[in-house]
Amino acid sequence: MTVPFWMYFVVAGIFISAFMVIKTAREDRKADQEWIEKEGEVFIKRMQEEKKKKQKQDQEQQGA
Repeated sequence: MTVPFWMYFVVAGIFISAFMVIKTAREDRKADQEWIEKEGEVFIKRMQEEKKKKQKQDQEQQGA
């Protein structure tokens, strides 16, 4: 029993499609992780600024 030649293209297309799905998912995960890290740094910076601001206000209240 012989397989039609176009079936090889179908199977190759399935494998290529699977490869591209895995590759794209990996790239998306990396981009998401970078975005999360960036936003985390912004949040930490904001929290540190708030902490300094609060400490400054506390010092002014204690000094007054």
